[in-house]
Amino acid sequence: MSRILTVSGSPSVVSRSAKLLDHVSRSLVRSGHDVTHLNLRDLPAEALLHARFDDPEIIEAARRLDLADGVVVATPVYKAAYTGLLKAWLDLLPQYALTDKTVLPLATGGSVAHALALDYGLRPVLSSMGARHIVQGFLVVDRYLETSPAGVLTIDPEVQPGLTAVVDGFLSALPSPVAARLSA
Repeated sequence: MSRILTVSGSPSVVSRSAKLLDHVSRSLVRSGHDVTHLNLRDLPAEALLHARFDDPEIIEAARRLDLADGVVVATPVYKAAYTGLLKAWLDLLPQYALTDKTVLPLATGGSVAHALALDYGLRPVLSSMGARHIVQGFLVVDRYLETSPAGVLTIDPEVQPGLTAVVDGFLSALPSPVAARLSA
């Protein structure tokens, strides 16, 4: 069983990307992994905006990342880029905070053109932070996600096979928990 940290980069209380991340999290738990969640929106804005590396909540978020074998990052795409909230948090982490980690980037956006934000915006930052492996990312266009009045997410059947494939790729790329702990 691997330890996986899911990170929601959405600043919104009601967020398609956060719901997509919850959907993926449930799949990871069903696969037998230990999943914890970090909602960046809950971190202190003052600490994020003023680069307060010594803020206790920022330190705790970095510690949780450090304990993870794998990371799933989800963000909405605004103005052809991942959120400033996610960028502010990544900027506060140590330079090589993703060393030895497998990372799955996910996004939601208004059109398929926003998929470029994953490969040309987010992937280089994750790579510069030493990620062991960044698996194929996945963007779900907003129109393929529907939330019921009860808050239940429905993913269009057309999208589900692609999402399942990237999650399966992430799971197969995770380091063996025994091997990861032996090399530590």
